[in-house]
Amino acid sequence: MSENNRPSLACIGHIERRILVIRGHRVIVDADLAALYGTTTKSLNQAVRRNRGRFPGDFVFQLTEDEKIEVVTNCDHLKNLRFSSTLPFAFTEHGAIMAASVLNKPLAVEVSVYVVRAFVRLREMLTANAELARKLEKLEHRLELHSGKLTDHDEAITAVLSAIRELMTPPEPPKKRRIGFIQDD
Repeated sequence: MSENNRPSLACIGHIERRILVIRGHRVIVDADLAALYGTTTKSLNQAVRRNRGRFPGDFVFQLTEDEKIEVVTNCDHLKNLRFSSTLPFAFTEHGAIMAASVLNKPLAVEVSVYVVRAFVRLREMLTANAELARKLEKLEHRLELHSGKLTDHDEAITAVLSAIRELMTPPEPPKKRRIGFIQDD
C-alpha cells in the first residue's frame, strides 16, 4: 500500500482477479475476502452470522453445491474449497465493505478501500467497453447507409470495425475432452 493513499495497481489487480460473476453479480468468495482481510474464513463467516441483519441478500449469499463445484473447477486458487463440507458465501461490493466493518480489524478496514476500488475499476472497464460498442454500432450503421457507394476507405473502416468486434467478443470456452480410451467403430 502506498504512502499517499493512492491505490496500488498491483494490489487492485490482485483483488480484481478474485472478483467472480455468480448469479449475475460481481462477488468475492468468503475464502478470498478473509485472506484479503487477514482473518480466517471461519472468523469472517462467524462475524457475518452474528450480524445477520447487516447482510441482506444483495450483500451476501451462499453458493449452491453446483456453484461451488463450478468455482472450484474454474479457480485454481480455490481448490481447497473442494474438501470443505460447508458451502461458501459470496460477498458483493457492499457486503465486502460491511464485512470489513463488522470484523473491526485495521487491516480489513484498510484493504476494504482497495476492494471497493477494484469493484469500481471493473465497473468502469465494463462501462467503457459498452460505450465503445455503442460508438462502433453507430459507425457501422452510418457505413451501412452508404453501403451501395463504399469507397476503399469505407471498406477499410468496415474491416477494422469487424476486427475490433472480434477482439471484443470473448472466446468460447474450450470443449472438455472426455478422459479415457475412446474406441472408434
